[in-house]
Amino acid sequence: MSPHAVPPSEMGSPYSDNVAYLMQKHAVTSNGFLPAKAPLCRLPDMYYLPWERLANEMPVLLDNGTLRSRVDAMDVLSTEFLRSEPEWRRAFVVLSFLTHAYVWGGQEPAEILPASISVPFLEVAKVLELPPVLAYAGSNLWNFTTSGRDFTDVDSLRCLHTFTGTEDESWFFVISVAMEAQAASIIPSSLAALEAIKTRDYATITSALAEMDACIAKVGALIERMHERCDPDVFYHKIRPFLAGSKNMEAAGLPRGVFYSESATDPEKGEWRQLRGGSNGQSSMIQFFDVVLGVQHTNEGNGRPSPAATPASSSRSSPEPMAASTTAPKPSFHEEVRDYMPGPHRRFLTAASQMGSIHELAVSVGQLASTTTTTTTTTTPEQDAFLAAYKKATQTLTAFRNIHIQIVTRYIILPARRAGQKGTTGAKKDLASASAGESDDNGAPELKGTGGTTLIPFLKQARDETSAAGNV
Repeated sequence: MSPHAVPPSEMGSPYSDNVAYLMQKHAVTSNGFLPAKAPLCRLPDMYYLPWERLANEMPVLLDNGTLRSRVDAMDVLSTEFLRSEPEWRRAFVVLSFLTHAYVWGGQEPAEILPASISVPFLEVAKVLELPPVLAYAGSNLWNFTTSGRDFTDVDSLRCLHTFTGTEDESWFFVISVAMEAQAASIIPSSLAALEAIKTRDYATITSALAEMDACIAKVGALIERMHERCDPDVFYHKIRPFLAGSKNMEAAGLPRGVFYSESATDPEKGEWRQLRGGSNGQSSMIQFFDVVLGVQHTNEGNGRPSPAATPASSSRSSPEPMAASTTAPKPSFHEEVRDYMPGPHRRFLTAASQMGSIHELAVSVGQLASTTTTTTTTTTPEQDAFLAAYKKATQTLTAFRNIHIQIVTRYIILPARRAGQKGTTGAKKDLASASAGESDDNGAPELKGTGGTTLIPFLKQARDETSAAGNV
């Protein structure tokens, strides 16, 4: 069994053996891409108490400016006492939060990550097949607890760790947790629909599409609750800066990215890394919707090309990165961020995408329907119902992406505009201050997301590509 696989006792699918196998093999649980049980609240081995103390005290240490000195004074701990998958995940959450707190927790960003964090973090990230950064898995999938048993009940969820200690930040994270849980129920039926393409079982596919349509609407309703406990200005100025990565963050003070020390004894040994910060674009749930509906995303609107990260270097004073090669085609953002998903989830999306294309089936049925006249019918009622269900599901996913754009406007665009009007002289150098000064040639904000994309053009393109998929 894969080290990430879900034990058979946690499954129990009424669908085909292949559907159950795909989910079990790729760590997809009854809660979807969330764990089957709530994540660990702390590592059981007292050896890791130094990590746990810093994580629990993080908001206070950031507020009084002592976090970096505490991290600098910490010993490099071994990962040899991490025994189980939940423990490795817990270590990833703690070390990724400490990494971002260290980098963004001062008036100027820290370009060099000390060995006390970077050495164990690199080892943990490798085991979980993730980059050493606060990816969506660390901030959302494995960073919550609940007072109940239903992960879709957002009011019962609480974030394990935040940078600010505010309810605003906890609410921001757990909204996504509830969204993930809400979408879990449609994964088996969607896989069954992909299986049904070969036999042209339109009833099965249509039923799954109707379930997906209703699910996406519920997920959209959850994200619209963001305003209940998360203030836009608190998010923009206090929370969002800590979520930024080190890719495309020149204006925020990281022209070369972050240097990850790789040795406890040789501070010069390490590598400069430019990594994307966490974002909902790293959600396997959202990409699963795209896979099932056959939405294709391109690289246009992904922001200006950025310099490639410097290769491994024996010195942290290495030269500026070389320009990225223009010979190889650049992957789309959606393709690239799969590297920021847990390895099993990444492979699950690949496996699902190879099962067949509901979009291509919809195109072929749509072509048949276009030849129907008042006297001649070329499609069956089952085909007509399938085509209508497919169009409805893509319309609902398009509407969800419109809701996302509205949320981004309220929580990022408008606060950035207000900050720009007030001026940022003397401001802390981070993503918030950098964003307030960014604009395109026409003076409109050219804001970057925490994942490093040019924000609004990217989101609008994803929305338009979703809408285009339904034009069959």
